Amino acid sequence: MLKIKTILFSLLLLLFIISCKGQIKRPEIIKIHKDSITLRAELLPEYRNSVHDKEYQGNQISGVIRTVFQDKKGDFWFGTQNGLCLYNKDGLVYFELKDANGQNITVHAIIEDKIGNIWIGYGGGIAKYDGKYFTAYHQKEILINNGLWSMMMDKKGKLWIGTTQGVFTFNGEVFEHFEIPEGKIDDTRGISTTKIIHSIIEDQNGKIWFATNGGVYIYDGNSLKNISEQDGLQSDFASQIIESTDGNFWISTTTGIFRYNEKTLTNITEKLINKDGNIGCIYEDKNGTLWFSVNKRDIYSYNGKVFTKIKNKENDFTPFPFQIYQDQKDRMWFVGFKGAYRYENDTFINVTRTGPW
Repeated sequence: MLKIKTILFSLLLLLFIISCKGQIKRPEIIKIHKDSITLRAELLPEYRNSVHDKEYQGNQISGVIRTVFQDKKGDFWFGTQNGLCLYNKDGLVYFELKDANGQNITVHAIIEDKIGNIWIGYGGGIAKYDGKYFTAYHQKEILINNGLWSMMMDKKGKLWIGTTQGVFTFNGEVFEHFEIPEGKIDDTRGISTTKIIHSIIEDQNGKIWFATNGGVYIYDGNSLKNISEQDGLQSDFASQIIESTDGNFWISTTTGIFRYNEKTLTNITEKLINKDGNIGCIYEDKNGTLWFSVNKRDIYSYNGKVFTKIKNKENDFTPFPFQIYQDQKDRMWFVGFKGAYRYENDTFINVTRTGPW
């Protein structure tokens, strides 16, 4: 079945390439010195999730943090609902990046290239930071009208951009559309389209993987292969893909987490959660332990044999993470709704503008 599907999708991809010749878009490029858009955290009013909430809210980095990333220098970058911020030895700063319409941005993706440039993917465009300047790339027919949702740079330096309306590549000069078949709308999500691309990875063999609302698609440079409900995925709503240290792949869906060895699919969470248990974010740490969230606030780890529910020894609080991340000191971060948290000594520690860093 998979072989037949691969052939069919290869034909569809070939037809698309033939029909789409010339569909290349050049971006509008804006270069901005960092000093002109930098705001120091200590000079800003205390952050509040809601001006109507009378309780102290802890001066959070942001009310919603979409992503965290630590670069090669050890600096921390946060992509938030309120834009981009950076923590380094000089403290916490915010960068007032705007989209092409002059509006504030939500940052969904932050990555670093081979020479140390930081690439930021946000709702209305992408930007490259070289240490002094932000170079923003805007293309209204692609990035402004189609919200950016995910981003990956492959081994050759090409950016793959997942949006609410499909996949685009960027070689530093032009954007080009890459066709992925449409899926279905997921009514359980606040934002969902038939073309949304939730995540993109490149595996160790150079294949590109896409998590979509039509299952998982794998591009080997010539053809697309689809993994869906027909192959045992149980749900076509795939949200994240991870290549494991043992060479297998983790695929998270609305019905569970699947281990895939490129031949068979195994639902490892089938006995842990029922079919209503929605998997959120997943992450594999340096020891090969899988961390994931279920139903927003239930957090588990899996060492290959045993599932452990992560608890807070001081109280019942657990964060609502959009991303789980391990830093260079092997500390586990959980960023999402109402800020950033680290899990240390069986306790979730809230990391605010003032730390603890």
